[in-house]
Amino acid sequence: WVLVSSTLPTDYWKVSTIDGTVITTATFWANLWKTCVTDSTGVSNCKDFPSMLALDGYIQACRGLMISAVCLGFFGSVFGLIGMKCTKVGGSDQTKAKIACLAGLIFILSGLCSMTGCSLYANRITSEFFDPSYIAQKYELGAALFIGWAGASLCIIGGSIFCFSIAENSKSPRRGYAYNGAASVMSSRTKVHSSVPDKTPPKHFDKNAYV
Repeated sequence: WVLVSSTLPTDYWKVSTIDGTVITTATFWANLWKTCVTDSTGVSNCKDFPSMLALDGYIQACRGLMISAVCLGFFGSVFGLIGMKCTKVGGSDQTKAKIACLAGLIFILSGLCSMTGCSLYANRITSEFFDPSYIAQKYELGAALFIGWAGASLCIIGGSIFCFSIAENSKSPRRGYAYNGAASVMSSRTKVHSSVPDKTPPKHFDKNAYV
């Protein structure tokens, strides 16, 4: 979830390609919030996207998916902490297992949202790169996409592990305590008394007892 969250402020979602260029004097890069250019001296000039309604549809969709992934991951982390056995909140073990399973489902949804957002953005970059009729600036995949894919994969794997907690809790054997009644208590007492040898001296002694 931390990796997924770190993709939102990351700058390099797409970077200008250097394919076919002899001397690179400027590097163009962009993310979900702005587009920038960096010259050979290291000076960057950025321009924020002017209006959300004027953006391309894929950028709006990626924004919504990534923000949803971050929000779902936050609630998944909260439910995951409550569902752990080491915490004192959440109730019994069965209730904690259900809460942990819910956290796993939320993490899986978070990973799917992040995976979809990064894949949608990457699909647009690759389609423009391999389109021979596209004459504008072409871009390559940035580092933020790989971080987002890695974080999404970990969210899905971790959520699946959380979901198995409810299956492990249902398979754990329950201890049964059978009540045998008062008769069993009396029988156990008689057995204890019968096992102890009688050491009380006889009341009447014969003369041979002192020899």
